Amino acid sequence: MAAAAGGPAAATPPALVIFAGRAELGWLRVLKPGFRHCFAAVHDGHGWILYDPLSHATDIRALPPATAEDLAAWFRARGHTVVAVPRRRVRRRPAPWGPFTCVEALKRLLGIRARRVWTPWQLYRHLRTPGGYAERCP
Repeated sequence: MAAAAGGPAAATPPALVIFAGRAELGWLRVLKPGFRHCFAAVHDGHGWILYDPLSHATDIRALPPATAEDLAAWFRARGHTVVAVPRRRVRRRPAPWGPFTCVEALKRLLGIRARRVWTPWQLYRHLRTPGGYAERCP
């Protein structure tokens, strides 16, 4: 969805950010249990698309039709933590430099410029902060 030149950004469909506790790479076990990986489901106006940035590849696939509530419940039933957030457009400027991790990929997907958010737990806290990301988005 493109915004009119100089006008307000068009409303962007919501996203579900999913936090997982499994760590297939040994070094990820140093991260907070339940927050060792994160990925997202994004609604494109027609359906949900899974965006899962892994250490060796990025998994992108269409998901079966579902409401945001049903999809979030499905992930929660599998032991994941789910946060529904809006997506926002950001000004065209380079994102802050950082190693390409699942967190960095989701920050770029969601338009987050928080330099000190590096781990899935920090991203979760950033998304859940009262008056924070979700409440500042249109």
